[in-house]
Formats: sequence, C-alpha cells, structure tokens
Amino acid sequence: MRSRLLPSGLLLGLLALCAGLASCTHYRLGSSAQPGFATLHVAVVQSEVLVPQAQALVTTQVREAFLKDGRVRLVNASEDADVTLTLTLQDYRRDVAVVRPDDTGLARRFDVTLRARADLVDNRTQKPVFTARPLSAQRGVFADSGQIQAEYQTLALLAQKLADDAVRTVLEPW
Repeated sequence: MRSRLLPSGLLLGLLALCAGLASCTHYRLGSSAQPGFATLHVAVVQSEVLVPQAQALVTTQVREAFLKDGRVRLVNASEDADVTLTLTLQDYRRDVAVVRPDDTGLARRFDVTLRARADLVDNRTQKPVFTARPLSAQRGVFADSGQIQAEYQTLALLAQKLADDAVRTVLEPW
C-alpha cells in the first residue's frame, strides 16, 4: 500500500515557499524609516543667483514634493513646526554641450545646472540637524527655438529635481 503523504523534500520546499511569501507581506517600496519629527516648515527659498522667478518656483516644488511624500505634515510657520528647512540657491551655470554644425561659435545645446544648499534646524532645541547639504540639478537645453525660452521652460524641471533631492536629504536616513 502506497503512502499518501508528500515526500519530505517536497514538503520542505512548500514550507520554504510559504515562509518566503509570508515575509514579503510587509514589504514597502521606498524607505520605511520615519523621521524624528512630525511637522516641517519649508522657508521661502533664498537666492544668491540671478534667475528670475526661481525662488517662487523652487519653493512651490519643494512644498509639493513633501506633500506628495506624506511622511511629514507641512505647516505655514516655523513656530508651529518641529523642524524648518531652508534652501539657498547658490549657483546657476550654463555650459556649452553641443555646437551648431554650421557655426561652431554658436551653441545648439547647453547643460544647465542649478545648485543649492539645504539647512535643517530643529525648532525644539534650536540646533541644526544638518547644515550646507549640497543639492544639484542638471538638464540639457536645446537652443534651436530660442535659448531664453528654452531655459525658462527647463527651470521647472530643475526645480522639481531639487525638490526631490530635498525630500531625500531630509527624510532618508542614509
């Protein structure tokens, strides 16, 4: 008479599969670490560069990035926040990446870089959490339809990249 029990190797394999699947039930994409604060105030971005409307655009993008992340609650005043984030735009640079084939003195594409520094202060203790953390965003700009208009349109993309870097810098433990 044949035994109706599963062979021990098959049984162990099924148990290992079940254990593996059970361990994945709590997996979460991204970081699961919670920051040491619940509320954040994003100060109006300061600027040491002459880039029209960059301050308002970067401030808005940073606030929206933190709202979208959802791990902390944004407040409108530093007095109401556990921590305050201050960004300062430090450098705006345009480097020629590709020249026009018909005139090597004219650029066809520029690499535009916007650099900032981030400071995070704990409002409860008035001590800095970190200071002068570098943030940087770079994009290619094609000047075929006009350099000024192309750079202006690229500024929103640079602001979004800086905002994403700010969220990672403030909320990620590494």
